[in-house]
Amino acid sequence: MKKFKKASDSQVSITELMLPAHSNFSGKIHGGHILNLMDQVAFACASKHSGAYCVTASVNKVDFLNPVEVGELLTIKASVNYTGNTSMVVGMRVESENVREGYVRHCNSSYFTMVAKNDDGTNKSIPGLILDTPESIRRFTRSVQRQEHGKLRESQFGSEDDFNVGKHLEMLGGHNVKVETQ
Repeated sequence: MKKFKKASDSQVSITELMLPAHSNFSGKIHGGHILNLMDQVAFACASKHSGAYCVTASVNKVDFLNPVEVGELLTIKASVNYTGNTSMVVGMRVESENVREGYVRHCNSSYFTMVAKNDDGTNKSIPGLILDTPESIRRFTRSVQRQEHGKLRESQFGSEDDFNVGKHLEMLGGHNVKVETQ
């Protein structure tokens, strides 16, 4: 196994025609169908990098920016942005293309954390990432920042038993909420 790999060694891209069977009642493609495709592409990308079976550990924020219509081509591009010891962050970009009208729209971007597994189900060490462009350095450092922000959010609220309601009531002002506690 290589000790380090370039992101370009494991990049994956697929394009698929969006069919009526994938749509909701308004003719838009179900977000769940798109997420399923994204998970498959993240698996392919992570598996190419690690040389192992991979599982999805988490998905970081999926915002559907534009709807995808029946008959459009959906393209998903994936690249390893970050590597830990056994996990990696796969950056995903989803675009839809209307071939009749000739435009491409950015539909969403997301980050899937994937973990490599041995045959016995234990976590497997993976190759590190070679950062060979300013873009690869930017992606890696952004992943580190997202991890740090996630840890900060978790530590701010702690467990349910440690949560201090009074400390957080102030932040509810201006929100569409009515507090009725006993």
